[in-house]
Amino acid sequence: MASDLQRRKISGVFAAMDVDGDGFLQENDFQALAERWARRRGPENARSLTGIMLSWWTTLLAASDINRDEKVTLDEVLLVVDKLPGMPEAVTATADAMFEAIDENGDGLISAAEYRQLIEVWNGRPTDTDAIFPLLDSDGDGMLSRDEFAALWLEFWAGDDAEAPGTLVFGPLAA
Repeated sequence: MASDLQRRKISGVFAAMDVDGDGFLQENDFQALAERWARRRGPENARSLTGIMLSWWTTLLAASDINRDEKVTLDEVLLVVDKLPGMPEAVTATADAMFEAIDENGDGLISAAEYRQLIEVWNGRPTDTDAIFPLLDSDGDGMLSRDEFAALWLEFWAGDDAEAPGTLVFGPLAA
């Protein structure tokens, strides 16, 4: 069973992705997220970003949609999250796809500006990330490497430590 911390983390991401606020994730929510990315990054990236988002939808639907109604509830997502600590390779594989989406200039690193863009696209609104990014940057070089990001992503999705930097990967948690 998901802990209170896991529920808080996942609830924030779920709410950001549930574009119409109906309490379900559906394919159109992932399409809307891809469109937010494409607006931010330009039409030349739209196909790639749409592919990433819709592949996540397919994976989430297959793993979570218990009643096969083509919708995923928060509780269904949390059932999958409960299994993630035993599936670190699956979690880091999604981190790799996300890294590609965030690394706008393709230099193999995520800058503070690229991270801010991630958070703003997920949340659909301007968000100040200046205090969070240094907490995520474990080696203090001002960038997140692919390995750093994968570790943070794993902490967020499979971790249950409120003090772990990865807990903040999608920004501060709601109270």
